[in-house]
Amino acid sequence: MLGHSGSGEDDEEMDVDAAKEAGEVAQALKVADALGRTSNIAKSKTSFDNIGDGLRELDMENYDEEDDEHQILFSITPFQDEDSEDAEDMTINPTDVVLVCARSGEDVSQLEVWIYEESDDGDPNVYVHHDIINSVNPLCTAWLDCPLKDGEKGNFIAVGSMEPSIEIWDLDIIDEVQPCVVLGGIAERKEKKKKSSTKDSHKGPVLGLAWDKEYRNILASASGDKRVKIWDVATGKCNITMEHHTDKVQAVAWNHHAPQVILTGSFDRSIVMKDGRMPEHSGYKWSVTADVESLAWDPHTEHSFVVSLEDGTVQGFDVRAAKSDAAASESKPSFTLHAHYKAVCTVSYNPSAPNLLATGSEDKMVKLWDLSNNQPSCIASTNPKAGAVFSISFSEDSPFLLAIGGSKGNLEVWDTLSNAAVQRRFGNYIKQKTPQPSS
Repeated sequence: MLGHSGSGEDDEEMDVDAAKEAGEVAQALKVADALGRTSNIAKSKTSFDNIGDGLRELDMENYDEEDDEHQILFSITPFQDEDSEDAEDMTINPTDVVLVCARSGEDVSQLEVWIYEESDDGDPNVYVHHDIINSVNPLCTAWLDCPLKDGEKGNFIAVGSMEPSIEIWDLDIIDEVQPCVVLGGIAERKEKKKKSSTKDSHKGPVLGLAWDKEYRNILASASGDKRVKIWDVATGKCNITMEHHTDKVQAVAWNHHAPQVILTGSFDRSIVMKDGRMPEHSGYKWSVTADVESLAWDPHTEHSFVVSLEDGTVQGFDVRAAKSDAAASESKPSFTLHAHYKAVCTVSYNPSAPNLLATGSEDKMVKLWDLSNNQPSCIASTNPKAGAVFSISFSEDSPFLLAIGGSKGNLEVWDTLSNAAVQRRFGNYIKQKTPQPSS
């Protein structure tokens, strides 16, 4: 676990340009109204084209019921409370935090299931529970619990790589040797012995993945082929392909409150929002100053998101101020934050504390920001000794634990509440710990 961190850096400059409030909300093309009607989304019977038609065709509502040579990425998975027949040292307890790391190296690539186990003396026990060998180097991951087997909730991880396919692995199987589902991929034509992508497949590497937590069988993927695809992981089919970007698509995210709204970010220096409830509209677009590295919706409001860029900046946007495609360059951010002096590869909102955002960068630093009133301030920073930071994620079960992965191949876990400034500003959002089961 990382120790206490400082609240700033001597050789870095933090500059926040708070954008003025948008004056003509009437020109926002009713985005606020569209995103505001979230209470009946899952039950909506509206007829959609494009995304909306495809989502209905995928039958989501039925599922809704039910060292420098290495790199490391990961997902933090919610606890799955299931009986175990394994030995005591293989038992995962309700209070354990489970992390999935995707490690790539010259000799071997693998998924590692880690356990973060708190102890009475305050010194946590962190260890690998089991691992899964991969044939390709992973680029991105997304955890999902879609009922892929026998209609029950599962514990799965989707993995994107330099291959055009997406592999889905069952994390509950200790000695898994092959994925339980493969989306897309390469098929060999016997007559000519040539390899080509399958019909539904991406044509390039898979750079980003996002699971829709409301419609649990739906997975979105972003690719170097400039396309975004929406998959039904239960059937293994892609029913929606979007081609609204002109360069590699690096990131994709579903809105937490409006699960038919999807956000995509590209190397064409734009972010596009598509809404299945507005079939007649081509989407909303924002232009940014550099290649998009990552993006995230604010889990505490349906209207806001942040995007991190290759030039070290992070920008926040409010969709209620969105303009049409033609005026994309005029849609100004709510704030522009000069967060790092190298590319900001990853961001993570705290799921419990509003306005708490973590950023990770190729400059090897991880920083925590208070975004209150669209005037970000840095409240803590640390060098976790992970090399260039590629992936960070707050835990949903222990919201102030921040997992960190980078170019050195080390997994680090930062207890951000060990920082006095974080404790002072956000300590009132601490969740009560789940009690240990009685023996």
